[in-house]
Amino acid sequence: MTTKHIYKTLIATAIVASFNANAAIELMSSEVNGTKTTVAIGGYAKVDVRHVSGDIAYQDYWVANFPAGAPVETSHTGFNVKESRLNFKMTHGDVSAFVEFDMYGGGGNEVVSNSANPRLRHYTISYKDWTAGQTWTTFMPLHALPEALDFGGPHTGEVFIRQTQIRYTNGAWQFSIENPETNGDGDIGSPASAVGLTGAQADPDESTPDFVGRYNHKADWGTLSFGALVRKLDQGGIDEMAIAGNIAGRIKTTGKDDFRFQVTVGEAGRYVSAGMTPDIVTSTTDNETVVESTTAYAISYRHFWNESLRSTVYYGSAKTDELERERTHWGVNLITNITPNLTTGAELGNYSVSDKGMDDVDSNYFQLSAKYSF
Repeated sequence: MTTKHIYKTLIATAIVASFNANAAIELMSSEVNGTKTTVAIGGYAKVDVRHVSGDIAYQDYWVANFPAGAPVETSHTGFNVKESRLNFKMTHGDVSAFVEFDMYGGGGNEVVSNSANPRLRHYTISYKDWTAGQTWTTFMPLHALPEALDFGGPHTGEVFIRQTQIRYTNGAWQFSIENPETNGDGDIGSPASAVGLTGAQADPDESTPDFVGRYNHKADWGTLSFGALVRKLDQGGIDEMAIAGNIAGRIKTTGKDDFRFQVTVGEAGRYVSAGMTPDIVTSTTDNETVVESTTAYAISYRHFWNESLRSTVYYGSAKTDELERERTHWGVNLITNITPNLTTGAELGNYSVSDKGMDDVDSNYFQLSAKYSF
């Protein structure tokens, strides 16, 4: 069989697997030069129906930002499938590669086509204890994320970043160097593609990678982790080291229930509370450029009513020192499995903004979701 024929077969098999709940995840397994090689497909299809009412404009999911413009009375219902994703994993002996896309790449409209462009989420190469490529920052405690229908849950209290890095794992320890980016110096964090990027459009500094260390302790009672972030902020007229720490856990309670939490303190900037604050800001007291500090936390409890029916209640909050921004997000849901791979659920929640110098604003939301994982 030619390479062209193999390629066509893999694509056809992937399409079939995407729509067949009984299809095997593994698409191909063979010996190549005496080494087992596999190709597998994964991901999920998710349909959301979401109603938002209040002072904060509709968003498909909440992050810790405040949408542009003044608060306005909102009552909006949206339908979308853009959280759906598709990934492939290729393994050849000790070497593997992983790539994943979702549909939040922009484009389209709600008038005719409702098109959506693919967006790269992850693209990594792994060899034994080493991982290189774009994936979740090592500073992010994945085990502490709650089960939520809102895309990501309480972002306002969570560490949340994907970026290119080189990571080494040794047992419970993880160390990484990651892509540096100073947010707040006037640029918009655009990638340097070398196509027409000159002068003030380019970042002149950012020469030192961000460094992350993490320790993950696993036991019969659950998982506890400690993370440290050290980075150099050398834009906007400053040249300082920023340090932040994170502690997180997923603790088993009764039956299948669990309690999850994470707390982040220090100069985490863009690493925490997505969209809430830049790394550097202008001081409100002396008009100087300073490094912003943030305290953020998220807690959740998941209870199983029976083998497949469960609920999670969660709360996330964050506050900055200099600009005195404060955002919170809470939610409660009911989720059940129709089949082992098909879940449906409903979620009720609220997102609020209580920044210094503005009236408190908030919006409630109600969301229905169906999700087929494969």
